Amino acid sequence: MGLDEDALEYHRTAPPGKLEIATTKPTNTQRDLQLAYSPGVAAPCLEIDENPADAYEYTAKGNMVGVISNGSAVLGLGDIGAQASKPVMEGKGVLFKRFADIDVFDVELDEHDTQAFIDAVAAMEPTFGGINLEDISAPECFVMEEELRERMDIPVFHDDQHGTAIISGAALLNAAEISGKSLEDMRIVFSGAGASAIATARFYVSLGAKKENILMCDSSGIITEERAEAGDLNEYKRQFARDVPEGDLADAMDDADVFVGLSIGGIVDQEMVRSMNENPVIFAMANPDPEITYEDAKDARDDTVIMGTGRSDYPNQVNNVLGFPFIFRGALDVRATDINEEMKRAAAEALAELARQDVPDEVVKAYGDQPLQFGPEYIIPKPVDPRVLFEVAPAVADAAMESGAARRELDTDEYVERLEARLGKSREMMRVVLNKAQSDPKRLALAEGANEKMIRAAFQLQEQGIAEPVLIGEREEIEDTRADLGLEFEPEIVDPENGDYEEYAERLHELRQRKGVTRSEAAELIENDTNYLASVMVEQDDADAMLTGLTHHYPSALRPPLEVIGTAPDADYAAGVYMLTFKNQVVFCADATVNLDPDADVLSEITKHTASLARDFNIEPRAALLSYSNFGSVETEGTAKLRDAVGDLHDDPEVDFPVDGEMQADTAVVEDILEGTYDFADLEDPANVLVFPNLEAGNIGYKLLQRLGGADAIGPMLVGMDKPVHVLQRGDEVKDIVNLGAAAVVDAQQQEEEEE
Repeated sequence: MGLDEDALEYHRTAPPGKLEIATTKPTNTQRDLQLAYSPGVAAPCLEIDENPADAYEYTAKGNMVGVISNGSAVLGLGDIGAQASKPVMEGKGVLFKRFADIDVFDVELDEHDTQAFIDAVAAMEPTFGGINLEDISAPECFVMEEELRERMDIPVFHDDQHGTAIISGAALLNAAEISGKSLEDMRIVFSGAGASAIATARFYVSLGAKKENILMCDSSGIITEERAEAGDLNEYKRQFARDVPEGDLADAMDDADVFVGLSIGGIVDQEMVRSMNENPVIFAMANPDPEITYEDAKDARDDTVIMGTGRSDYPNQVNNVLGFPFIFRGALDVRATDINEEMKRAAAEALAELARQDVPDEVVKAYGDQPLQFGPEYIIPKPVDPRVLFEVAPAVADAAMESGAARRELDTDEYVERLEARLGKSREMMRVVLNKAQSDPKRLALAEGANEKMIRAAFQLQEQGIAEPVLIGEREEIEDTRADLGLEFEPEIVDPENGDYEEYAERLHELRQRKGVTRSEAAELIENDTNYLASVMVEQDDADAMLTGLTHHYPSALRPPLEVIGTAPDADYAAGVYMLTFKNQVVFCADATVNLDPDADVLSEITKHTASLARDFNIEPRAALLSYSNFGSVETEGTAKLRDAVGDLHDDPEVDFPVDGEMQADTAVVEDILEGTYDFADLEDPANVLVFPNLEAGNIGYKLLQRLGGADAIGPMLVGMDKPVHVLQRGDEVKDIVNLGAAAVVDAQQQEEEEE
């Protein structure tokens, strides 16, 4: 099937459309329904009647945006009317929810009369926390937005005007830096003089461009004062009338620094590009076909052409989804009365700054592993970059508070944490560990220090104050990679081939001389195997913790720290634990990486280690030892060892958390089964520490939960070691390294506290 057929099938598959209403509170019992509707609903109604602002406390208003259109200017389709525009407005609602967790009612008004439309939208103010006007023709859209902003006490934002302005404005800030030009000196030419072009030109002036340096062209040519005096222009175009000779787009582009296309495809040729100043900036944003293709613009000249389009198949896509979800998120969360110029500038500046930062692996993978690094081919972030939420929304919220548009004050650090929680439980849980790590960073040895991912992770660990990273590897290789990545930091480097590490070789020989390791072999291991060098550094307290495993099989990566560091004095066994986070639940799965067929003693110890790990994440553990048997329903050697382990745990005075088993997996996690059939169990609530009977079951179990259950996995976290050590999985991303690095730092902090 072609794209059109696929799209039709996508939209008509039951249930038709792309949005639905979902309840956010329990509705299972008669009591729930009494609270949700009659008679309980009267209480919040009376509170709101007495204080209208309480609508934000008792209703969904504070997270609800109205996407409103009359379908008079639907992108690429024109005036198709309100009904036909509904799929577009539903789609806008999907983007609001997907990128910023904002709920939407799409409202299609069959009304072309400007004043009637304004009155209808204004009357809906009690329903919404903000209004997104969409796909409305010019010049009516200007009048509608201006009057609605005056009449309504909530943000009103016409995305067709301001979205492109903000995103291309961010790109322009970075393009000016890369080209070595000052924004106030740049000569800017616009092709198109509709709502988007006029709003974009206004916004560029707000960013620092000079109005007298802007030439705007419509279908009749350059907008001049002569045309304004002749009555050829509406009041909005007249704002950009220039006292210059009449001419066409080619005349306007001669000696220009920037071309901004918001018109129609194919109207710019290579000769026009060659007429521009050196290192020109070209934003050809007509859709689906730009004013000039990416290839033609690049081939037109030999210097640097910084090119942006509205298309996703070329670099520097100017995509409005980088703006409106996050702008509204920040505005809603401070209960802003407006989205003012300060808030829009803050959004553009935050996007520009984000593009200069290292790009997460997940974003690179989403775009086919193409290189993404600040420069002519990457001047604005990609829409799927999750960091946009954490950068733009707080910037907008801060600007709203500083400019007086906010009705509620927020602590920015706490606000970022709440935003992270919106993206999933895993981010919320990791924030607990990251905060702890940042309170007292420790020295973290990164055994595979020459690996690009390790270097990028070291930069983030140092930049965010999580750890003091020590990269172990060849100094020249590390420095070259750091420079190629454009990372401006000076990491501590331990180069085993160019340093005096005789003491480490002596210590390794001392530890392993009765295990067949000679003195010369110890020296060779220190020089050639960074895992052994890192392990000895940690054992000797020259580093507080270590990470390894990114380029090794798990057993081979684990062997050196086990041989050199070993398990803790109160532990005989190490174990690998995964934290799996679901929408409203967190579970820890052990052992998933180390012990092949643990006996009762090992299972007991693993349970205690994992419970302690859960508390590192501020979660009170409830442990279940899993089996295919429920409390003696099957008698085998395998089920007996689980019962023995539970007995040992019940007899251990240091075990201060509920634990039971053997039990089936659904018994452990389903409250009704626990409370009904097995109400004698020590677990009063579903388990959040799941201990598997062997390595095979543990590995299968966590992967099924992750893939089919939609859980995010953090780990494996190694427990039971004498010093903090974590072994990564081969191919882990930078964020995984940073997360495990933070966990290792917290381990080191706690070990230090226990020793004191």
